Formats: sequence, structure tokens, C-alpha cells
Amino acid sequence: MHVTTLILGAGAAGLMAAAQAGPDVLVIDHAKAPGEKIRISGGGRCNFTNMYCDPDSFLSENPHFAKSALARYTQWDFIEMVDRHGIAWHEKTLGQLFCDGKSIQIVDMLLQEMEKSGARLWLRTAIKEVRHADGRFVTLLEKEGRDVEVTSQNLILATGGKSIPKMGATGIAYDIAQQFGHDLTETRPALVPLTFGDRFSAISGVATNTLISNDKASFPEAMLFTHRGLSGPAILQISSYWHEGQEIVVNLLPDLELSGLLRDKRQSDGKRALSAELTTHLPARLVSFLGQEIDLKGNIADLSDTRIDQLTDALTAWRLKPTGSEGYRTAEVTLGGVSTAGLDSKSLMSKHLPGLYVIGEAVDVTGWLGGYNFQWAWASGVAAARDIQSRATG
Repeated sequence: MHVTTLILGAGAAGLMAAAQAGPDVLVIDHAKAPGEKIRISGGGRCNFTNMYCDPDSFLSENPHFAKSALARYTQWDFIEMVDRHGIAWHEKTLGQLFCDGKSIQIVDMLLQEMEKSGARLWLRTAIKEVRHADGRFVTLLEKEGRDVEVTSQNLILATGGKSIPKMGATGIAYDIAQQFGHDLTETRPALVPLTFGDRFSAISGVATNTLISNDKASFPEAMLFTHRGLSGPAILQISSYWHEGQEIVVNLLPDLELSGLLRDKRQSDGKRALSAELTTHLPARLVSFLGQEIDLKGNIADLSDTRIDQLTDALTAWRLKPTGSEGYRTAEVTLGGVSTAGLDSKSLMSKHLPGLYVIGEAVDVTGWLGGYNFQWAWASGVAAARDIQSRATG
């Protein structure tokens, strides 16, 4: 069979492209249901975009690449679609927008938009081979136990990255892109918990607000101690900027000027135990744990200026070296991917092969935690779809 556009992958980017690419579009996916990462995101409520989304919140070998697509389909454009479909939403924190109800509402919205545009969806369909011959793409699929050959003028790679392999994630988009002459930037897990062996197992479940940084970025958000190491929004964020062997710096008291506080308390409340004072600012289990690593004994009156400075450094510039990360198993996204050098930033079309597009997580564009990666999926999907329509109409 022949279609104008074949889209490989029924995730966020693929569904969005299908809803916008015009008639005679076929979307295929190996899964039994579309939009699985949409469905599980945001605790089942889908953090579908971020009010403060801008190109500075994305990592890429080319930091300017995402600007065009993000500018031409903004968070406000997606919010307008959500509103038009009557989906109630709210801002949780830091511009993160979630459905009031379940995330399946976003999937249903995209499927309705696809149906309106005339696109078709094949699920439980595997990709066996992709080639290009006589000016068109030839894709061999396996559907319901039989081989089906589909030819198309356009081919959109929207199969995502390697994150969450239990949902069937693979690097197939990378393989196909390389087959057609594209380079890859190094891929690694991003937005992922960091591991420390069993160092923090005794305080697993403790969470506290922090400022976590390295020489590239800093994030003022919550951190969670786990049996395997550290997680929580601040850790997931900094993980995208971390490489093995590097340290991170944790400020456990980002909203407190500890040195000045202890000097004042030394005069006004010197008989108060240091550990008791710290427990008013940090979880008690964490203070007890820290007391095994640094000296927190005695009263505040006993603290010299030197010891106050040492305590301040220990609690606001706690240097930690992770042993690794939890990997693609729990990573929310894949950092790196198909190099932007071989793609047109306006259309996401290949510079090597007209009609080939790479969108969403498969591209070397990775957003912060908090709806940014979904916005890239929407924007890149629309960019490819609009270009296909523009080329079709001349």
C-alpha cells in the first residue's frame, strides 16, 4: 500500500505530527495502545507543558536548534488546544501544567485531532526494514503476523529514545537515521536518579528542599533520599548535566543564611543544642544521619567562628560523588540522539534525504523536567507536519 506520510511511533511527537500533517497519513507503533509515555507521565495526570518554556531550558549540541520550532508552536498554542477540548488543568509548581483529571485525556485529544485530519493508526505493528528507492520510502512492517510493505513520500521518525525500555523503547530511530547518513551525538540517560550504593538507605524516604549544582547548572528543588541513592526533582534536573566521575554540590539550606543565624543564636539562645536548632530547619532523621558524618554535638554557645564556618560549608556545600545513575530503566528521557547538524531547524527534515523527518526525543534536544520535553514533542511534530503540508501545496 502507499501513503503520503508514514509516521513511525505513536508517542507524543508522532501523534501530534499525525494530527497536523494533512490527509493520507499512517501512524504505526509496536505497542498495544498509543501515547504510553503520555499516559504514565505526571503520576497519571500528564505534565503536558510548562508556562515558562523557552530554548534556554533545553540541552543540545547546538543550543540554538530548538528555537525555531518552539517559537512557531508555543506552550500557549498547546494550551489553546487543551482548552478547546474542554480538558481542565492546573499549575502545580514552577509553571508545570497538569490535567485535573487523567492523562488519557491528552491521548484522546490527539486521537480526536488525528481522526479529524483523516490519519490512520496501526498498533501492534513492528518495523522490519526501511529503505529508500525510486524517490520514495519503502517500509516493511509486520502486522498481525503478516508482512505488509508500505511506500510513502514522507517518513517521520518519532520512535523516541532509549528511556524506559520496559515500555518497548529502543534505539531504532538512531539506526534508521544512521542508515540514511545521519550522525548521532552521544546518548545517555537523563532526568534520572543518581546512585550512591546503600549510603543513604538508613534515611530512605526523607525529602528536603535543596539547591543542587555543578559547574554547568543549579536547581532549587526538592531532593529525596532512596535505598539506592538520591532522587527528586533537583536530582533529576542536575542528572542531565552530570557525567560519571563528577561531583554534585548540595545546599541543604538554600533559603537560610546559616552562618549569620548561628552567630546570632550564639548570643541570644546559646544554651540551645545545635542539633535541636538544625532540626527546626531540616528533617530530624536527616540531622541524625548527618551527625554521623559531621560533629553536631554541643550547644550553640560552644561554637567558634571557625566551627560555624565549617558547619556552614558542610551543610550548604555538601560535595557528593555519585557512583552512577539508575540508567535508562528509570530515566524519563534520553539525552543526545540524532545530530541536529543533519536536520533543518525549521522543518526537522533531513538535509541528506528530502522527505525524511526526525522529531521528538529521537533528536538531540532534551528539555528540563516539568513539561519541557512534551512541549518539544508538540513543537517538533507540528514543524514537520507543516513542512509536509507546505511541500504538498507547492
